[in-house]
Amino acid sequence: MRETRFENRVSRIAIDRLVAHPDNPNRMSKTNFAKLVRNIQRTGRYEPLVVRPAPKSPGTGTFLLPDGRPVEASADLGAGFFQIINGHHRWQALKMLGRKTADAIVWDIDDEQADILLATLNRLGGSDVLEKKLALLKRLNIRTEAGRLAKLLPQTAKQIERLTSLASGCSSLVTRGTGDGEQATVFANPLVFFVNDKQQEIIENALSLARSRCIGKNEETKAAKNAVALTYITQHFLMQESRHQSGA
Repeated sequence: MRETRFENRVSRIAIDRLVAHPDNPNRMSKTNFAKLVRNIQRTGRYEPLVVRPAPKSPGTGTFLLPDGRPVEASADLGAGFFQIINGHHRWQALKMLGRKTADAIVWDIDDEQADILLATLNRLGGSDVLEKKLALLKRLNIRTEAGRLAKLLPQTAKQIERLTSLASGCSSLVTRGTGDGEQATVFANPLVFFVNDKQQEIIENALSLARSRCIGKNEETKAAKNAVALTYITQHFLMQESRHQSGA
């Protein structure tokens, strides 16, 4: 049984006692990482890392020690080492800033639980509620101009300027149920996929035809009209598929 005196509370752990999980799938762009470093440097605050006692049983891949040296996952690192489950970029930012310790929550979990957390902790999230998002940005923008904010926030200066001047009827926004009977305006979901030239021609022809069937809609931008047209095409396919399956 592992020692659990750190379990479920924030502890201060030496940076050189933290090792990266070899299968961490999360990556951050250089731009966003620079913003993370600036935020920690400016405020001194960050969300505690989530770690576990470094496993001593055989494993695959390698750990990455703070000095950059790779260590086989099956190696016995000895007592006092902790494997990072969530917070690899915060760990790297703290190292870059010359910090000697990191705040972390220690969870006593096995390999299967660690894999599940690696796959979910950096990916599960909700949608921004428009009114609250804009209120935050407007408050920040009153005190700090967009260019400086862009060095700290995920958005660019142009995105911040656009968001703070958004009209309520913007087509990049949708109304969605909150689950408790209320409605909230949130940012629309992007769909990104890649097609070859022939596929693009077919898709654009289909969207053009579908847009002509959807005349009378209130959408103002081409993107919004394409969203309505694509939904129309999809609904038509689903109805045809339903008829086919029912033998009609």
